[in-house]
Amino acid sequence: MTEADFDYLRALLKGRSGLALAPEKRYLVESRLSPLCRKHALKGLPELIARLRSGRDSALEIAVVEAMTTNETFFFRDRTPFDLFRDALLPKLAAARAGNKRLRIWCAAASSGQEPYSIAMILDEARARLPGFTFDILATDLSQEVLDRAKAGVYTQFEVQRGLPIQMLLKYFKQNGDQWTISPQIRSMVQYRTLNLIKDFSPLGQFDVIFCRNVLIYFDQPTKADVMRRLASALAPDGALFLGAAETVIGLTDALAPHPEHRGLYVASRPGTAAPPLRVAAGA
Repeated sequence: MTEADFDYLRALLKGRSGLALAPEKRYLVESRLSPLCRKHALKGLPELIARLRSGRDSALEIAVVEAMTTNETFFFRDRTPFDLFRDALLPKLAAARAGNKRLRIWCAAASSGQEPYSIAMILDEARARLPGFTFDILATDLSQEVLDRAKAGVYTQFEVQRGLPIQMLLKYFKQNGDQWTISPQIRSMVQYRTLNLIKDFSPLGQFDVIFCRNVLIYFDQPTKADVMRRLASALAPDGALFLGAAETVIGLTDALAPHPEHRGLYVASRPGTAAPPLRVAAGA
């Protein structure tokens, strides 16, 4: 792969997905796209890039972007955000929405579904405490391939062993050989849609909670700032945004501020006013 070919791929990925590929990541391109070459009966990366340059194979372009996108995820990943959502944020928002009894939640990088299904299980467990509430969970991702997996709700033994409490596995999954299928009840709580974060997502409306974790780390600063500005607009005034442990809004937008008590949680910025405390429910 020539330097020109590598630069072309970097520009393509940046323009289509926002992925900012560092110059030293050439090895990543070769390791992830070589299998794609074999799948499409191409002799190697030069032929693949020539096909891309022709502009006549949009399916191959999509496949390249999806192959280069990282889809690492697992149930209740990093645990703390989910505990905070269940024990502090959910009671607060439920009290504030007692009138319309509706909560809207967006998982902005859903991958193969473990994050939105983790949220759905938490909400299902809370139904007895929140009678009459409707929970709308929207899960989006750039990759249609991983969303198809998420919609199916079928996971390997390895995948369900990563972070999923045994009591939830037994309650919400059915085993079939070495695979586990999530219950129709939980699957029906999540709506999936293909969405590119670098494109306009204002038609989605406002959300009470947004999970956008471990996505911004792949963008350059201008792209991060643009996405963060638009995420702030999609958040209800008293809503909350969860980012990954290595991500922050600092230096990207003035519309959001870190919650003073909880790392990784961000709320609407109110100059001169501290964010209201989030009290963990008794017995949590």
